[in-house]
Amino acid sequence: MEVRLDTSLELLLERAPGAHASRVLATVVATVGSTYSKPGARMLLMADGSHIGLLSGGCLESDLQIHAQEVLHSGVPRAVEYDTRGPDDVLFGVGAGCEGTMRVLLEPAGPESGSEAALAAAWRLNQAGETTSLVMAHDSEQIPLGTRHGGQDLTPAERARAYTQRLAPPPHLLICGAAPDAQAVVSTARALGWRVSVVDHRPAYAVQARFPGAEVRAANPQSLRSEVDLARCHAAVVMSHHLPSDEVYLRELAQAEVPAYVGLLGPMARRSRLAELLGSLAEKLGTRIRGPVGLDIGATTPEGIALSIIGQIHAWLAGRAYSEAVLN
Repeated sequence: MEVRLDTSLELLLERAPGAHASRVLATVVATVGSTYSKPGARMLLMADGSHIGLLSGGCLESDLQIHAQEVLHSGVPRAVEYDTRGPDDVLFGVGAGCEGTMRVLLEPAGPESGSEAALAAAWRLNQAGETTSLVMAHDSEQIPLGTRHGGQDLTPAERARAYTQRLAPPPHLLICGAAPDAQAVVSTARALGWRVSVVDHRPAYAVQARFPGAEVRAANPQSLRSEVDLARCHAAVVMSHHLPSDEVYLRELAQAEVPAYVGLLGPMARRSRLAELLGSLAEKLGTRIRGPVGLDIGATTPEGIALSIIGQIHAWLAGRAYSEAVLN
């Protein structure tokens, strides 16, 4: 299943101020050589001089803020280019040394702007597990510059330079079990902009307020396949700390045959015990199961264990060659 690990879009929308704050959306639309950001990277430049996100290590943002103020005052989008090539490059008092060029589209943004409407439309489809696209027209005399969802109002006959960004859904993580240590796992995944669903049969644990930004459901493990669209999940972690419940969660995941990654919290002896209880169904989990779940980073606190779990899932989603040797 296709997945997008660059979740800067989600993080930008979540951190954007509400109300009617004036701001400019800056999007990298083209690069050559070595640059801090690649096409599709975004940041918001606020009217008060603050910003959300980064397009460089800090060496371009002050100049971008000047251009952003001009865009705010004129209401007209524009593109600017930065060239950091050459051994003698000193940019705004900072030697960037990136040896590359970057083209950045600046456009008015805000709750009622076309740019944020396009971002929000793409976000809604991604949250539903759908793949979509954004098109950033950054050089044209025939059409207005700016971000469009799916290339709306663009035709092949119109002459324009545009960058098309394909947006697969961000990772969707399922947590089976809402015990206290699950909070750290959810928090770490949400910090990356991942979508997270939490299921637990205990009403005292399945409380929305304990898991900000996640979807929380109180349900019996036997109803997992009807409660959650497992085909839309990229990974699941079973961590209820209740052996009978973990057995049922694993049964449900084995029978569903998705997702392709199933993490199991607990020592190897516990995994072996659960394998005995599952019987022949354990074979349907096969190489999908990782248990004990998490990279061996010497973690002892809930936060450290959460880092090891999310780090392992991230490596697996990224297809890192080393991860298979560590995970299995």
